[in-house]
Amino acid sequence: MRKNCIFSLFFATIMLVFVSCNRETPGLKDVFEKDFLIGTAINPYQVLGKDARAKPFIVKNFNSVTAENEMKWERIHPKPGVYDFALADSAVAFAQKNHMSMIGHVLVWHSQTPDWVFLDSLGKPATRDALLARMKDHIFTVVGHFKGKVKGWDVVNEAVNDDGTIRKSKWYQIIGEDYIEKAFEYAHEADPDAELYYNDYNNEQRAKREGVVPIIKALQKSGLRIDAVGIQGHWHLDEPDLNELDESLSSYAALGLKIVITEMEVNVLPTPPEVYGADVQQQAKYLEELNPYKNGCPDSVETHLANRYSDLFSVFMKHKKDITRVTFWGINDGYSWKNNWPIVGRTNYPLLFDRNYQPKPAFYSVIKTAKEK
Repeated sequence: MRKNCIFSLFFATIMLVFVSCNRETPGLKDVFEKDFLIGTAINPYQVLGKDARAKPFIVKNFNSVTAENEMKWERIHPKPGVYDFALADSAVAFAQKNHMSMIGHVLVWHSQTPDWVFLDSLGKPATRDALLARMKDHIFTVVGHFKGKVKGWDVVNEAVNDDGTIRKSKWYQIIGEDYIEKAFEYAHEADPDAELYYNDYNNEQRAKREGVVPIIKALQKSGLRIDAVGIQGHWHLDEPDLNELDESLSSYAALGLKIVITEMEVNVLPTPPEVYGADVQQQAKYLEELNPYKNGCPDSVETHLANRYSDLFSVFMKHKKDITRVTFWGINDGYSWKNNWPIVGRTNYPLLFDRNYQPKPAFYSVIKTAKEK
């Protein structure tokens, strides 16, 4: 009798494991189908099929994609008069084939823009008129190339410092503060049907938000098209403050704008506070104590991550009438840029799926927020 009971218990356990492993998890995009688009950043390694698991996984879980790097100036327009659309075209073709919204990232940014953009033929700083002409050519060429294929563009990226002051980028130094208005003007002329976004990090924080809002109001006062403000969402287990996030979502919506969460992940590693954010030009020194989970993420941390995602998505669901898209910056932990920024060589676990494409506790905590609406 005892042997039979032990065998029955063993068989039941095996069956439970078998069912759990084979139970089909829902696609993220389907869970939030009536709420907002669910997006991800993609790269050529995935789109060109070098990772065989990537494409079906992306198709199942996302209905919006953003090229992580392939539409940035340094990739698509590396030299004067030279445009290379091959990799960006493959991303757009993938999106079209699978009926996904394609997001263009990014037209005007202080980073990942070649030095030649800001120089004349003698290597001296370009004039205002010359840089405006170069900006217009770039935007007209890139946006024009993808006209009718890209749902919306991050037109200007990260123009404001964390304290709310304007970033003194080379765009600003040479053209002046109206470079932002000119970028939106050119983008709209190049594709009148495309949505246009201002995109930044930490702009859910009050100080930075107070610097972003006047820029948006200036665009609106000038009669220029701006459809949404992009909040990147490069967040942490302890930041941002949820009440501050809630307040910022309401503030942006009050301007008549939609909101897009554009580059989301939640860092689980200890990080020096001076590099909280997403300024790619910042780097911190590698220290062993800043890379504590090289051999796997502890269950307690995964639980903390799940709770954090649950809290963030609960705020999103509260504002779902104003949020049109939530994009994760990577398809799984292995593809996250947070493994190498702001400290090169770390092992991070900031997304909803692990390196083997398996859903983590954070995945289930996120889909639960949709069921609770």
